[in-house]
Amino acid sequence: MLYNALQLAHVLSIIVWIGGMVFAHFFLRPAAQQLEPPLRVRLMHDVLQRFFAAVSVAVVVVLGSGLWMVGRVAKQTVQAGGSFAMPLDWTIMAALGLVMMALFGHIRFALFKRLQRAVAASDWSAGAKALASIRTLVSVNLGLGVAIVAITLLV
Repeated sequence: MLYNALQLAHVLSIIVWIGGMVFAHFFLRPAAQQLEPPLRVRLMHDVLQRFFAAVSVAVVVVLGSGLWMVGRVAKQTVQAGGSFAMPLDWTIMAALGLVMMALFGHIRFALFKRLQRAVAASDWSAGAKALASIRTLVSVNLGLGVAIVAITLLV
């Protein structure tokens, strides 16, 4: 039962993360392009601030639940007299997931800080540059997230 609950939390956190990237990248950003730079940059800043807070929680849940589930399976396998070798799809999922987390860390703690400084200074050009950098790495993370889901379900 605990394993199933952790698996649910794991998947729901991934849905929030990947779904949020899809929404922001394909729906919010194009619609916001219609706004004047001060409004657009402020809107994206405010939305990303809320989204990044949710993703920060999701990252902790994904990492914690993932480690616990792998550890539990490994422990049960060893206790049953077997030797544990992590399946290839789990290994790929874990490795790419760690890359995604590192990219998110850079987005959240470096690029978003640039955006915050630009908004505070009303420097809309710098804000647009920060948003462009964020968009690029979010695109990479979105691609990695979709790849993880595909590999996990198809392998």
